[in-house]
Amino acid sequence: MKTPTTCGDHVRRVSAARTRRRFLSQTAAGAVAAAGAWQVLPRKASARVLGANDRLGFAMIGCGGEGNYLLGLVQSLRDAGTAVEIVAVCDIYRPRLTRTASRFGVKAAYSRHQDLLQDPAVDAVGIATPDHIHGGQVIDAVRAGKDVYCEKPVTHWRQIDLTRRMTEEVRKSGRVFQLGTQYMSDPAWHKARELIVEGLIGRVVHVECGFFRVGDWGERGMPIDDPDARPGPDLDWEAFLGDAPPRPFDASRFFRWRMYEDYSGGPVTDLYPHAVTQAVYMAGLGIPELVTATGGKLRYQEREVPDTFHLLADYPGQVTLSMVGTQANDHPGAPARAPSRAPVIRGWDGTITFEGSDIVFTPGPDVKDRPARRIPAGGDFDHAAHMADFLACCRTRKTPSCPIDLTFQVQTALQMAVQAWRAGRAARFDPASGKIVV
Repeated sequence: MKTPTTCGDHVRRVSAARTRRRFLSQTAAGAVAAAGAWQVLPRKASARVLGANDRLGFAMIGCGGEGNYLLGLVQSLRDAGTAVEIVAVCDIYRPRLTRTASRFGVKAAYSRHQDLLQDPAVDAVGIATPDHIHGGQVIDAVRAGKDVYCEKPVTHWRQIDLTRRMTEEVRKSGRVFQLGTQYMSDPAWHKARELIVEGLIGRVVHVECGFFRVGDWGERGMPIDDPDARPGPDLDWEAFLGDAPPRPFDASRFFRWRMYEDYSGGPVTDLYPHAVTQAVYMAGLGIPELVTATGGKLRYQEREVPDTFHLLADYPGQVTLSMVGTQANDHPGAPARAPSRAPVIRGWDGTITFEGSDIVFTPGPDVKDRPARRIPAGGDFDHAAHMADFLACCRTRKTPSCPIDLTFQVQTALQMAVQAWRAGRAARFDPASGKIVV
Protein backbone atom coordinates (compact mmCIF):
# COMPACT_ATOMS: atom_id res chain seq x y z
CA MET A 1 0.00 0.00 0.00
CA LYS A 2 1.25 3.44 -0.86
CA THR A 3 1.23 5.97 1.92
CA PRO A 4 -0.39 9.40 1.61
CA THR A 5 1.31 12.75 1.82
CA THR A 6 0.73 15.87 -0.22
CA CYS A 7 1.81 19.31 -1.38
CA GLY A 8 0.66 22.75 -0.24
CA ASP A 9 2.30 25.50 1.77
CA HIS A 10 1.90 25.62 5.52
CA VAL A 11 -0.11 28.83 5.67
CA ARG A 12 -2.69 27.64 3.13
CA ARG A 13 -2.97 24.25 4.79
CA VAL A 14 -3.54 25.66 8.28
CA SER A 15 -6.13 28.08 6.94
CA ALA A 16 -7.91 25.38 4.98
CA ALA A 17 -7.85 23.09 8.01
CA ARG A 18 -9.52 25.72 10.18
CA THR A 19 -12.17 26.38 7.52
CA ARG A 20 -12.84 22.68 7.05
CA ARG A 21 -13.11 22.02 10.79
CA ARG A 22 -15.69 24.81 11.14
CA PHE A 23 -17.67 23.47 8.20
CA LEU A 24 -17.54 19.84 9.23
CA SER A 25 -18.88 20.78 12.63
CA GLN A 26 -21.97 22.06 10.79
CA THR A 27 -22.49 19.26 8.26
CA ALA A 28 -21.29 15.72 7.68
CA ALA A 29 -21.40 16.22 3.94
CA GLY A 30 -18.11 18.07 3.94
CA ALA A 31 -18.81 19.94 0.72
CA VAL A 32 -16.28 22.72 1.20
CA ALA A 33 -14.01 23.16 -1.83
CA ALA A 34 -10.60 21.60 -1.26
CA ALA A 35 -7.45 23.59 -1.84
CA GLY A 36 -6.68 22.42 -5.34
CA ALA A 37 -3.29 24.03 -5.93
CA TRP A 38 -0.01 22.60 -4.71
CA GLN A 39 2.75 24.71 -3.35
CA VAL A 40 5.17 25.86 -6.02
CA LEU A 41 8.57 25.58 -4.39
CA PRO A 42 11.24 27.97 -5.63
CA ARG A 43 13.39 26.31 -8.24
CA LYS A 44 16.80 25.37 -6.92
CA ALA A 45 19.62 26.83 -8.98
CA SER A 46 21.68 23.66 -9.01
CA ALA A 47 21.85 20.22 -7.45
CA ARG A 48 24.84 18.50 -5.93
CA VAL A 49 27.21 17.11 -8.55
CA LEU A 50 28.12 13.54 -7.66
CA GLY A 51 31.69 12.40 -7.98
CA ALA A 52 32.63 8.84 -8.89
CA ASN A 53 32.93 7.83 -5.24
CA ASP A 54 30.20 10.00 -3.74
CA ARG A 55 27.25 8.23 -2.16
CA LEU A 56 23.85 9.15 -3.57
CA GLY A 57 21.46 10.31 -0.86
CA PHE A 58 18.06 8.63 -1.40
CA ALA A 59 14.85 9.53 0.44
CA MET A 60 11.35 8.03 0.39
CA ILE A 61 8.12 10.03 0.47
CA GLY A 62 5.41 7.60 1.59
CA CYS A 63 6.17 4.83 4.07
CA GLY A 64 3.43 2.30 3.35
CA GLY A 65 3.93 -1.13 1.86
CA GLU A 66 5.18 0.09 -1.52
CA GLY A 67 7.48 2.67 0.00
CA ASN A 68 9.01 0.09 2.30
CA TYR A 69 9.41 -2.32 -0.61
CA LEU A 70 11.29 0.28 -2.65
CA LEU A 71 13.47 1.14 0.32
CA GLY A 72 14.26 -2.55 0.63
CA LEU A 73 15.41 -2.58 -3.00
CA VAL A 74 17.65 0.43 -2.39
CA GLN A 75 19.06 -1.21 0.72
CA SER A 76 19.80 -4.44 -1.15
CA LEU A 77 21.53 -2.51 -3.93
CA ARG A 78 23.59 -0.65 -1.35
CA ASP A 79 24.58 -3.94 0.30
CA ALA A 80 25.60 -5.24 -3.14
CA GLY A 81 28.00 -2.33 -3.63
CA THR A 82 25.96 0.52 -5.13
CA ALA A 83 27.09 3.87 -3.74
CA VAL A 84 23.73 4.90 -2.29
CA GLU A 85 22.48 5.67 1.21
CA ILE A 86 18.94 6.01 2.57
CA VAL A 87 19.10 9.42 4.25
CA ALA A 88 15.49 10.43 4.95
CA VAL A 89 11.88 9.26 5.01
CA CYS A 90 8.54 11.10 5.04
CA ASP A 91 4.95 10.21 5.88
CA ILE A 92 1.89 12.08 7.13
CA TYR A 93 0.93 9.15 9.40
CA ARG A 94 3.41 9.09 12.29
CA PRO A 95 3.17 5.39 13.25
CA ARG A 96 4.23 4.39 9.73
CA LEU A 97 6.92 7.05 9.65
CA THR A 98 8.37 5.87 12.95
CA ARG A 99 8.33 2.19 11.96
CA THR A 100 10.03 2.85 8.64
CA ALA A 101 12.69 5.13 10.07
CA SER A 102 13.50 2.50 12.69
CA ARG A 103 13.53 -0.38 10.20
CA PHE A 104 16.04 1.32 7.88
CA GLY A 105 18.03 3.14 10.55
CA VAL A 106 17.15 6.61 9.24
CA LYS A 107 17.49 9.61 11.55
CA ALA A 108 15.85 12.23 9.32
CA ALA A 109 12.09 11.60 9.48
CA TYR A 110 9.72 14.25 8.12
CA SER A 111 5.94 14.63 8.27
CA ARG A 112 5.94 17.18 5.41
CA HIS A 113 7.54 16.36 2.09
CA GLN A 114 8.40 20.03 1.57
CA ASP A 115 10.75 19.84 4.56
CA LEU A 116 12.37 16.68 3.24
CA LEU A 117 13.00 18.34 -0.12
CA GLN A 118 14.96 21.11 1.59
CA ASP A 119 17.35 18.57 3.14
CA PRO A 120 20.75 19.00 1.41
CA ALA A 121 21.60 15.34 2.04
CA VAL A 122 18.81 14.27 -0.32
CA ASP A 123 19.84 13.86 -3.97
CA ALA A 124 16.97 11.68 -5.18
CA VAL A 125 13.52 10.78 -3.90
CA GLY A 126 11.09 7.93 -4.29
CA ILE A 127 7.38 8.83 -4.27
CA ALA A 128 5.01 6.11 -3.07
CA THR A 129 1.91 8.05 -2.04
CA PRO A 130 -1.70 7.80 -3.28
CA ASP A 131 -2.29 8.42 -6.99
CA HIS A 132 -3.78 11.88 -6.60
CA ILE A 133 -0.75 13.15 -4.68
CA HIS A 134 2.03 12.09 -7.08
CA GLY A 135 1.95 14.88 -9.64
CA GLY A 136 2.29 17.78 -7.20
CA GLN A 137 5.09 16.07 -5.34
CA VAL A 138 6.95 15.38 -8.59
CA ILE A 139 6.76 19.08 -9.44
CA ASP A 140 7.98 20.07 -5.98
CA ALA A 141 10.83 17.54 -6.12
CA VAL A 142 12.25 18.55 -9.50
CA ARG A 143 11.95 22.22 -8.62
CA ALA A 144 13.99 21.45 -5.50
CA GLY A 145 16.69 19.89 -7.69
CA LYS A 146 15.96 16.26 -6.83
CA ASP A 147 15.85 13.30 -9.20
CA VAL A 148 12.59 11.35 -8.94
CA TYR A 149 11.47 7.72 -8.93
CA CYS A 150 7.66 7.94 -8.86
CA GLU A 151 5.26 5.06 -8.43
CA LYS A 152 2.60 4.58 -11.06
CA PRO A 153 0.22 6.04 -12.02
CA VAL A 154 1.99 9.36 -12.24
CA THR A 155 -1.27 11.27 -11.67
CA HIS A 156 -4.93 10.62 -10.85
CA TRP A 157 -7.40 9.98 -13.68
CA ARG A 158 -9.05 13.41 -13.29
CA GLN A 159 -5.75 15.36 -13.19
CA ILE A 160 -5.39 15.83 -16.94
CA ASP A 161 -4.01 19.36 -16.79
CA LEU A 162 -1.67 18.45 -13.95
CA THR A 163 -0.23 15.59 -16.01
CA ARG A 164 0.72 18.05 -18.73
CA ARG A 165 2.09 20.66 -16.31
CA MET A 166 4.12 18.07 -14.42
CA THR A 167 5.59 16.74 -17.67
CA GLU A 168 6.65 20.25 -18.69
CA GLU A 169 8.23 20.87 -15.28
CA VAL A 170 10.27 17.66 -15.44
CA ARG A 171 11.41 18.39 -18.99
CA LYS A 172 12.70 21.87 -18.22
CA SER A 173 14.23 20.85 -14.88
CA GLY A 174 16.79 18.50 -16.39
CA ARG A 175 16.24 16.08 -13.52
CA VAL A 176 16.14 12.32 -13.98
CA PHE A 177 12.61 10.90 -13.83
CA GLN A 178 11.73 7.21 -13.68
CA LEU A 179 8.16 5.92 -13.40
CA GLY A 180 7.84 2.83 -11.22
CA THR A 181 6.68 0.55 -14.03
CA GLN A 182 9.41 -1.90 -13.07
CA TYR A 183 8.61 -4.35 -15.85
CA MET A 184 10.02 -1.80 -18.31
CA SER A 185 13.43 -3.06 -17.19
CA ASP A 186 12.68 -6.48 -18.69
CA PRO A 187 15.19 -6.86 -21.56
CA ALA A 188 12.55 -8.61 -23.71
CA TRP A 189 10.71 -5.37 -24.46
CA HIS A 190 13.89 -3.57 -25.51
CA LYS A 191 14.97 -6.39 -27.80
CA ALA A 192 11.48 -6.56 -29.34
CA ARG A 193 11.53 -2.82 -30.00
CA GLU A 194 14.83 -3.24 -31.89
CA LEU A 195 13.28 -5.99 -34.01
CA ILE A 196 10.22 -3.88 -34.80
CA VAL A 197 12.32 -0.84 -35.72
CA GLU A 198 14.38 -3.08 -38.01
CA GLY A 199 11.16 -4.02 -39.82
CA LEU A 200 10.83 -7.67 -38.79
CA ILE A 201 7.01 -7.59 -38.68
CA GLY A 202 6.51 -4.75 -41.16
CA ARG A 203 4.07 -1.98 -40.39
CA VAL A 204 2.49 -2.44 -36.94
CA VAL A 205 -1.30 -2.70 -37.11
CA HIS A 206 -2.47 -4.12 -33.77
CA VAL A 207 -1.14 -4.50 -30.23
CA GLU A 208 -2.88 -6.76 -27.70
CA CYS A 209 -2.36 -6.59 -23.91
CA GLY A 210 -3.98 -8.15 -20.87
CA PHE A 211 -3.76 -7.98 -17.08
CA PHE A 212 -5.56 -10.49 -14.86
CA ARG A 213 -5.46 -10.94 -11.12
CA VAL A 214 -7.69 -11.61 -8.11
CA GLY A 215 -7.95 -8.87 -5.53
CA ASP A 216 -10.60 -6.65 -3.99
CA TRP A 217 -8.34 -3.95 -2.49
CA GLY A 218 -10.68 -4.09 0.47
CA GLU A 219 -10.22 -5.82 3.81
CA ARG A 220 -7.76 -8.36 2.42
CA GLY A 221 -5.89 -6.12 0.02
CA MET A 222 -5.54 -2.95 2.09
CA PRO A 223 -6.12 -3.56 5.79
CA ILE A 224 -6.94 -0.70 8.12
CA ASP A 225 -3.85 -0.21 10.27
CA ASP A 226 -5.77 1.32 13.16
CA PRO A 227 -9.58 1.60 13.14
CA ASP A 228 -9.31 4.12 15.99
CA ALA A 229 -6.96 6.46 14.09
CA ARG A 230 -8.07 10.08 14.01
CA PRO A 231 -6.79 13.31 12.40
CA GLY A 232 -4.37 15.26 14.55
CA PRO A 233 -0.63 15.65 15.10
CA ASP A 234 -0.05 12.02 14.07
CA LEU A 235 -2.36 11.94 11.02
CA ASP A 236 -2.68 14.82 8.56
CA TRP A 237 -6.09 14.32 6.91
CA GLU A 238 -5.86 17.65 5.06
CA ALA A 239 -2.61 16.57 3.47
CA PHE A 240 -4.15 13.26 2.44
CA LEU A 241 -7.07 14.97 0.69
CA GLY A 242 -4.86 17.23 -1.42
CA ASP A 243 -6.96 18.43 -4.34
CA ALA A 244 -9.53 15.63 -3.95
CA PRO A 245 -13.11 16.51 -2.96
CA PRO A 246 -13.42 17.43 0.74
CA ARG A 247 -14.67 14.58 2.94
CA PRO A 248 -15.07 14.01 6.67
CA PHE A 249 -12.33 11.74 8.01
CA ASP A 250 -12.90 8.07 7.29
CA ALA A 251 -10.39 5.41 8.35
CA SER A 252 -11.32 3.25 5.36
CA ARG A 253 -10.64 6.08 2.92
CA PHE A 254 -7.32 6.82 4.57
CA PHE A 255 -6.00 3.26 4.76
CA ARG A 256 -7.89 1.64 1.84
CA TRP A 257 -7.81 4.58 -0.55
CA ARG A 258 -7.54 2.40 -3.67
CA MET A 259 -11.21 1.50 -3.25
CA TYR A 260 -12.39 5.09 -3.82
CA GLU A 261 -12.64 7.03 -7.06
CA ASP A 262 -11.50 10.27 -5.37
CA TYR A 263 -8.01 8.77 -5.04
CA SER A 264 -7.82 5.86 -7.49
CA GLY A 265 -9.01 4.75 -10.90
CA GLY A 266 -9.13 1.02 -10.41
CA PRO A 267 -7.13 -1.35 -12.61
CA VAL A 268 -7.00 0.94 -15.66
CA THR A 269 -4.70 3.44 -13.93
CA ASP A 270 -3.32 1.45 -11.01
CA LEU A 271 -2.40 -1.76 -12.86
CA TYR A 272 -2.48 -1.21 -16.62
CA PRO A 273 0.60 1.03 -16.73
CA HIS A 274 2.49 -2.24 -16.17
CA ALA A 275 1.12 -3.66 -19.43
CA VAL A 276 0.40 -0.68 -21.67
CA THR A 277 3.76 1.05 -21.16
CA GLN A 278 5.87 -1.65 -22.76
CA ALA A 279 3.36 -2.00 -25.61
CA VAL A 280 3.44 1.73 -26.39
CA TYR A 281 7.23 1.66 -26.12
CA MET A 282 7.79 -1.38 -28.34
CA ALA A 283 5.44 -0.24 -31.09
CA GLY A 284 6.35 3.47 -30.81
CA LEU A 285 2.70 4.45 -30.58
CA GLY A 286 2.75 7.90 -28.96
CA ILE A 287 -0.62 9.38 -27.89
CA PRO A 288 -3.90 7.88 -29.17
CA GLU A 289 -6.36 9.78 -31.33
CA LEU A 290 -9.46 8.03 -29.91
CA VAL A 291 -10.17 5.73 -26.95
CA THR A 292 -13.30 3.77 -25.98
CA ALA A 293 -13.79 1.69 -22.84
CA THR A 294 -16.14 -0.70 -21.04
CA GLY A 295 -16.16 -2.35 -17.62
CA GLY A 296 -17.56 -2.14 -14.13
CA LYS A 297 -17.85 -3.82 -10.74
CA LEU A 298 -18.40 -7.45 -11.66
CA ARG A 299 -17.21 -9.08 -8.43
CA TYR A 300 -16.25 -6.62 -5.66
CA GLN A 301 -19.20 -4.42 -4.80
CA GLU A 302 -17.70 -2.75 -1.71
CA ARG A 303 -15.41 -0.55 -3.78
CA GLU A 304 -16.30 2.52 -5.87
CA VAL A 305 -13.84 1.87 -8.70
CA PRO A 306 -14.35 -0.92 -11.27
CA ASP A 307 -12.71 -4.32 -10.90
CA THR A 308 -12.97 -5.06 -14.64
CA PHE A 309 -11.92 -2.69 -17.41
CA HIS A 310 -11.31 -2.98 -21.16
CA LEU A 311 -10.16 -0.34 -23.61
CA LEU A 312 -9.55 0.13 -27.32
CA ALA A 313 -7.22 2.90 -28.45
CA ASP A 314 -6.71 4.06 -32.04
CA TYR A 315 -3.31 5.65 -32.72
CA PRO A 316 -1.97 7.74 -35.60
CA GLY A 317 -0.84 5.55 -38.46
CA GLN A 318 -3.87 3.26 -38.22
CA VAL A 319 -2.71 1.21 -35.25
CA THR A 320 -5.08 -0.13 -32.58
CA LEU A 321 -4.18 -1.18 -29.05
CA SER A 322 -6.56 -3.44 -27.13
CA MET A 323 -6.19 -3.82 -23.38
CA VAL A 324 -8.44 -6.20 -21.43
CA GLY A 325 -8.35 -7.23 -17.81
CA THR A 326 -10.11 -8.00 -14.58
CA GLN A 327 -9.39 -8.43 -10.89
CA ALA A 328 -12.06 -11.14 -10.68
CA ASN A 329 -9.94 -13.93 -12.22
CA ASP A 330 -6.18 -14.37 -12.57
CA HIS A 331 -5.90 -16.74 -15.54
CA PRO A 332 -3.90 -14.88 -18.24
CA GLY A 333 -5.51 -16.76 -21.14
CA ALA A 334 -2.20 -16.75 -23.04
CA PRO A 335 1.52 -17.25 -22.33
CA ALA A 336 2.46 -15.10 -19.36
CA ARG A 337 5.42 -12.80 -18.96
CA ALA A 338 5.52 -10.38 -16.07
CA PRO A 339 3.22 -8.97 -14.96
CA SER A 340 0.41 -10.94 -16.61
CA ARG A 341 -0.48 -11.83 -20.21
CA ALA A 342 2.44 -11.39 -22.60
CA PRO A 343 1.68 -8.76 -25.26
CA VAL A 344 1.07 -9.67 -28.91
CA ILE A 345 2.31 -7.26 -31.58
CA ARG A 346 0.87 -7.78 -35.04
CA GLY A 347 2.30 -6.25 -38.21
CA TRP A 348 1.58 -6.52 -41.92
CA ASP A 349 4.41 -9.04 -42.34
CA GLY A 350 4.18 -11.06 -39.13
CA THR A 351 3.62 -11.23 -35.39
CA ILE A 352 5.80 -11.00 -32.28
CA THR A 353 4.84 -12.97 -29.17
CA PHE A 354 6.74 -13.91 -26.02
CA GLU A 355 7.27 -17.43 -24.67
CA GLY A 356 9.51 -18.17 -21.71
CA SER A 357 12.87 -16.51 -22.32
CA ASP A 358 12.30 -16.11 -26.06
CA ILE A 359 10.73 -13.65 -28.47
CA VAL A 360 8.81 -15.61 -31.10
CA PHE A 361 8.43 -14.33 -34.65
CA THR A 362 5.64 -15.82 -36.79
CA PRO A 363 5.67 -14.63 -40.41
CA GLY A 364 2.52 -13.74 -42.28
CA PRO A 365 1.15 -16.24 -44.83
CA ASP A 366 2.60 -14.38 -47.83
CA VAL A 367 6.01 -13.61 -46.30
CA LYS A 368 8.71 -15.86 -47.78
CA ASP A 369 11.92 -14.00 -46.91
CA ARG A 370 11.60 -14.19 -43.09
CA PRO A 371 11.18 -17.66 -41.62
CA ALA A 372 9.62 -18.29 -38.22
CA ARG A 373 12.21 -18.14 -35.45
CA ARG A 374 12.81 -17.75 -31.76
CA ILE A 375 15.06 -14.91 -30.62
CA PRO A 376 16.57 -14.91 -27.10
CA ALA A 377 15.10 -12.06 -25.08
CA GLY A 378 18.48 -11.25 -23.60
CA GLY A 379 17.70 -12.13 -20.00
CA ASP A 380 14.88 -12.48 -17.51
CA PHE A 381 13.11 -9.82 -15.50
CA ASP A 382 14.82 -8.66 -12.29
CA HIS A 383 12.69 -6.52 -9.97
CA ALA A 384 15.69 -4.62 -8.63
CA ALA A 385 16.89 -3.70 -12.13
CA HIS A 386 14.46 -0.80 -12.48
CA MET A 387 15.66 0.90 -9.30
CA ALA A 388 19.27 0.13 -10.24
CA ASP A 389 18.66 1.76 -13.62
CA PHE A 390 17.30 4.88 -11.93
CA LEU A 391 20.21 5.17 -9.49
CA ALA A 392 22.72 4.71 -12.31
CA CYS A 393 21.02 7.44 -14.37
CA CYS A 394 21.19 9.81 -11.39
CA ARG A 395 24.97 9.61 -11.83
CA THR A 396 25.32 9.40 -15.60
CA ARG A 397 22.38 11.74 -16.40
CA LYS A 398 21.28 9.29 -19.07
CA THR A 399 17.62 8.58 -19.85
CA PRO A 400 16.11 5.77 -17.70
CA SER A 401 13.88 2.92 -18.88
CA CYS A 402 10.58 4.74 -18.26
CA PRO A 403 11.21 8.48 -18.70
CA ILE A 404 8.77 11.35 -18.52
CA ASP A 405 7.75 11.47 -22.20
CA LEU A 406 6.78 7.79 -22.30
CA THR A 407 5.03 8.26 -18.96
CA PHE A 408 3.01 11.16 -20.38
CA GLN A 409 1.97 9.17 -23.45
CA VAL A 410 0.71 6.22 -21.42
CA GLN A 411 -0.99 8.26 -18.71
CA THR A 412 -2.82 10.35 -21.30
CA ALA A 413 -4.15 7.18 -22.96
CA LEU A 414 -5.32 5.78 -19.62
CA GLN A 415 -6.94 9.06 -18.60
CA MET A 416 -8.74 9.11 -21.95
CA ALA A 417 -10.00 5.59 -21.21
CA VAL A 418 -11.41 6.60 -17.80
CA GLN A 419 -13.07 9.68 -19.27
CA ALA A 420 -14.58 7.59 -22.07
CA TRP A 421 -15.87 4.96 -19.64
CA ARG A 422 -17.42 7.52 -17.32
CA ALA A 423 -19.08 9.43 -20.18
CA GLY A 424 -20.21 6.34 -22.09
CA ARG A 425 -18.72 7.61 -25.34
CA ALA A 426 -15.37 7.89 -27.09
CA ALA A 427 -12.65 10.24 -25.85
CA ARG A 428 -10.47 12.07 -28.36
CA PHE A 429 -7.13 13.80 -27.99
CA ASP A 430 -6.80 17.26 -29.52
CA PRO A 431 -3.12 17.75 -30.47
CA ALA A 432 -3.54 21.49 -30.97
CA SER A 433 -4.70 22.17 -27.40
CA GLY A 434 -3.22 19.08 -25.77
CA LYS A 435 -6.60 18.39 -24.18
CA ILE A 436 -8.90 15.35 -23.96
CA VAL A 437 -12.30 15.91 -25.55
CA VAL A 438 -15.23 13.66 -24.61
